[in-house]
Amino acid sequence: MEQDRIRDIISRALEEDIGECDITTSAIVAPEAIINGRIVAKEGGVVAGLEVADKTFAAVDDRIRFTACVEEGNKTEPGGVIATVEGPGRRVLAAERVALNFLQRMSGVATMTRVFVDAVRGTRAIILDTRKTAPGLRVLDKWAVRIGGGENHRLGLYDMVLIKENHIVVAGGIAEAVRRVRGMVGGKPLIEVEARNIREFKEALTLNVDRILLDNMSLEELAEAVRLAGGRVPLEASGNITLGNVAAVAATGIDYISVGSLTHSVRALDITFLVDRPHTSKDIDTLK
Repeated sequence: MEQDRIRDIISRALEEDIGECDITTSAIVAPEAIINGRIVAKEGGVVAGLEVADKTFAAVDDRIRFTACVEEGNKTEPGGVIATVEGPGRRVLAAERVALNFLQRMSGVATMTRVFVDAVRGTRAIILDTRKTAPGLRVLDKWAVRIGGGENHRLGLYDMVLIKENHIVVAGGIAEAVRRVRGMVGGKPLIEVEARNIREFKEALTLNVDRILLDNMSLEELAEAVRLAGGRVPLEASGNITLGNVAAVAATGIDYISVGSLTHSVRALDITFLVDRPHTSKDIDTLK
């Protein structure tokens, strides 16, 4: 399922960018030209998206050779060669931008995730993503979070129950919201309930749910919730989590910390593609 979604994402991105043809490259690059190029990091960061970039070039022309020079999830320094690319010049350049777009975004997500993971190292806290992903790119955004060392929260509305403030308002209370959910789904999937204060948390604690989300609570409230829970249910902190406060949040003893900015405010890693002067071959099919 995930691989099918990735193929669809690549296909749509290439169709969007190339359209009927790459008119600039078609005018400048000879049909028989073969290009050798290097994908180079212009800044340091965690590399993610190598497999997606490889699949992007292959989707344009399966004669293109993509060779990774670093492993997915490893760090690169400025000037580091991430991968080399060789193939029919017109096809390489047609795929270049889309492949870089995927690499840059996924590497940006992985890099920021690693920073958050490092910030809570030594505590029990696990960094989670959210559904605040780029529309249509969720599978890639969440993949990049895993590469960066974080874990995924639910993939969508279909694989986990999360009873939030609006659900509670509509149901008339936390207990009634949980009752309605259990009446429809039984014991599966997992049920998580959002609590905005200690009063709501205490109510949620009596309902035998699988996880409680503590939304925008102070450090003192988080620590109190951890004490009251006594390890009976996993607790997740959420809301305005930043690099400036994540270590303090983790120090309260919380189990999970969800960070929307990993994906909704990602800054793409600066990566470029540099080519050597093309050479030609009378038989371009030798690249197969």
